[in-house]
Amino acid sequence: MHMANTKQPLNGQQLVEGIPTIRQVAPDSTGPRVKDKVVIVTGANSPLGIGRASAHQFAQNGAKAVFLCDYDDSHLATHRREIESLYPGVDVHLRQFDVSDEAAVKAVVDDAIKTYGRLDVVFANAGMVGLPKVFTKITGEEFMKVVFLTVKHAAPAMQITSASKPKPSGSIVCTASVAGLRSNAGATDYSASKAAVISIVQTCCFQLTGTGVRINAICPGFVETGMTRPMFEAARARGTEWKIGQLNPLRRAAVADEIARVALFLGSDESSYVNGQAWPVCGGLSAGHPMVPGKLA
Repeated sequence: MHMANTKQPLNGQQLVEGIPTIRQVAPDSTGPRVKDKVVIVTGANSPLGIGRASAHQFAQNGAKAVFLCDYDDSHLATHRREIESLYPGVDVHLRQFDVSDEAAVKAVVDDAIKTYGRLDVVFANAGMVGLPKVFTKITGEEFMKVVFLTVKHAAPAMQITSASKPKPSGSIVCTASVAGLRSNAGATDYSASKAAVISIVQTCCFQLTGTGVRINAICPGFVETGMTRPMFEAARARGTEWKIGQLNPLRRAAVADEIARVALFLGSDESSYVNGQAWPVCGGLSAGHPMVPGKLA
């Protein structure tokens, strides 16, 4: 077996037997996928939540620091101890605030820059369950606050450079929902707020042109989290858990880790050409129109 001769072309790319090697844009995906990145995760308190599961994925994949943020801090300290035990070397910071508090949002972003000189990934995951009311019964005060403030302050911070980050770059990932794509997947206020998240992602994507900052949305289907757990528990008590998720082709609900792994991908450099998109992670539910299982339309 003989080794092929390589040459160095003018553009810096190697040649193997006269053809260029593959131009890779991210480290090997079998290694740490967000090595040395500084990450902020909102909505991270729930033990069953997507935020907690995502924080573990970022920590496991080499993040330098992870900020766990939530308006409820009842489990945050436990999450920190668990992450620090499982993934030594990761700095875990806890912040209790409401994402509708602009000063608090700005403060955590500023803290990341002050401490590490960089901000690389923000997972704007904070949310709430919609109200089971028709739209004519929903007041303005009840309408869900969206991710706007997090995006507003994260995007400029990601453009700040330092010795460890010579070029502006970053990835903002927002939790939306299949309810933001189509009707009949959530209450009016919830669905409208998730559609707004998708719109923010699409418009901000273009307003961030040339900055190196990407923004995308994840649109989960039905997931067992702290918010949906009562429904799961009620179904289990009735012996009808099998009905949950029956309208999607996989015929089941998701667990938080399945969404977290998509958040990790979108936050990493492996998704460097994914921008302004709303990614359904729904078991196939959003691939078609509602149907009765076993019957063709």
